[in-house]
Amino acid sequence: MNNEAAAPARIVVGVDGSEQSKAALRWAVNQAKLVGGAVDAVLAWDLPTPWHGLVPPTRKETGDYEEHMREVLDGAIDEALGPGPGRPVALRTTSVHGHPAAVLLDAAAGADLLVVGNRGRGEFRGTLLGSVGMHCVQHAPCPVVVIRGSGRET
Repeated sequence: MNNEAAAPARIVVGVDGSEQSKAALRWAVNQAKLVGGAVDAVLAWDLPTPWHGLVPPTRKETGDYEEHMREVLDGAIDEALGPGPGRPVALRTTSVHGHPAAVLLDAAAGADLLVVGNRGRGEFRGTLLGSVGMHCVQHAPCPVVVIRGSGRET
């Protein structure tokens, strides 16, 4: 008989500020409460298209954008869960430069569950499942839950 306590479940959730990602975050937090787990909220970002030209961005521009994306993540969490401390589960946040599907799959390594919204801020908002969600469903190293949000952007 093994007397070692099992590690708490680790749930990774993709957050991009969309209504669907906020719904996914709320679902992940509720699931973590049920199973005694922790949530890793992950936002993936890339530099805006104009910076992909011939002149690379300066360190200051990249740093400014990275800080802005961190604020987007924090704001989305506050909107989804309410502001401040006292959240019902351990919640870790990460903002990573990279393609969302790759960042989420890397974050899901060793996780018990990956949660994504059915679509985010991509170009094809009318689709039932966005390209990032589809890629995660097909390639994740753990089970994936896809949450359908309200579909209304605020």
